[in-house]
Amino acid sequence: MKLKKALLIIAGVACLVLAGIGVLLPLLPTTPFLLLAAAAFLRSSDRLYRWMHENRVFGEYLRRYRDGLGIPLASKIVSISLIWITLITSVVFVMPHRLLWVGAVLFAIGTGVTVKLLRIPTYRNQPPSPSRPSGRPPA
Repeated sequence: MKLKKALLIIAGVACLVLAGIGVLLPLLPTTPFLLLAAAAFLRSSDRLYRWMHENRVFGEYLRRYRDGLGIPLASKIVSISLIWITLITSVVFVMPHRLLWVGAVLFAIGTGVTVKLLRIPTYRNQPPSPSRPSGRPPA
């Protein structure tokens, strides 16, 4: 059990590092790595899981996702766009033609990730509703 916990912590830290790199590199998405790190820490370290959700940089983002409020529309658009730009670029410019089956696998993975991202609720930052003066019915 200690080995499993250690491996999950290592995986969580690695995903967190990749998420940090993804902030700087436009081709590496940040959101999936943050979510994977949070999932790994949830199963291995209460302290690291709590630290991620209380972090001033990405804590609010993770709390909104955890609470079912979703991810911002801009994040969805950027993530899905980068996934498909990267996959298409890989298939067209990098992958040898004899490995077309790899392109089919990449297409299936891209489709699955796209569907998953689209099914996550979209967080919309709505302005607070105006409060009514107490003691008076609405006009």
